[in-house]
Amino acid sequence: MDKHNLTGLNEFILLGITDRPELQAPLFGLFLIIYMISVVGNLGIIILTKMESKLQTPMYFFLRHLAITDLGYSTAVGPKMLANFVVDENTISCSFCATQLVFVNMFIISEFFILSAMSYDRYVAICNPLCYTVIMSQRTCLVLVAIPYLYSTFVSLLVTIKIFNLSFCGHSVIRHFYCDILPLVSLLCSDTQEIKLVILILSVFDLISSLLIVLVSYLVIIASILRLNSAEGRHKAFSTCGCHLTVVVVFYGSLIFMYLQPKSSQSFDTDKVASIFYTLVIPMLNPLIYSLRNKNVKYALHRALEQLCNTFSRHSL
Repeated sequence: MDKHNLTGLNEFILLGITDRPELQAPLFGLFLIIYMISVVGNLGIIILTKMESKLQTPMYFFLRHLAITDLGYSTAVGPKMLANFVVDENTISCSFCATQLVFVNMFIISEFFILSAMSYDRYVAICNPLCYTVIMSQRTCLVLVAIPYLYSTFVSLLVTIKIFNLSFCGHSVIRHFYCDILPLVSLLCSDTQEIKLVILILSVFDLISSLLIVLVSYLVIIASILRLNSAEGRHKAFSTCGCHLTVVVVFYGSLIFMYLQPKSSQSFDTDKVASIFYTLVIPMLNPLIYSLRNKNVKYALHRALEQLCNTFSRHSL
């Protein structure tokens, strides 16, 4: 294949989710609903945890930032994916592709470590409750979210700049519905050993380090809960971790399935399904999990809806 420099490449063609015309309209409707639920749910979590006095604790501070990251990477992917269902040719400019790659990876990497911070918060709350307010101070919470944002921004920019400084082959067709790292690397004609090594090291570090924090935190939490004499106390302690643990299993499970599956079974179709799940479905599920299973969030939501109804009633009179 002929090589072209980046200066000669103005846009990429996205193959999208499917090339079957009869599926375009139903899938557009389905993903529009999923994306709208995700936006409303995550914005709702952000507003509730900011405005409701009962939700002004470290746990809900981290939940707010989890909602921000969910909203961030779903919005980096969702609108463009939906637009591609209604256009004749799914093209994306080179600059927009690079921008999308930066934001998707920045928010996903941030979510890794925000989930880790949430598990550490639950560890302190259950295993060291008397010192909880001292350990999980406002300053500590700010540091625990600032570091992931700064680190993820640096990593995303580093990988994106390295990829787009290399030469792409003549074919500019991305076999995906958005600009992801692996489909872009497969289009490179330059020596990709270095960039593949960088991606591998960073991916393994992000996954293993964040997952290790979660696992260690929950092993200590479980050991502490099992030492409790009261069955009611054990149930209450487990219930405080239930929502977060569900989110962790779903998020890490989908990523592990996507990136650690055997080479022989890998396909772009499998990657698409996994990508749909973690870029669109998970951001929709997370606010639903917390709003349906968390009493404080349900109470805050009920109060907000009551106030909204009362406001409309007063204006209609």
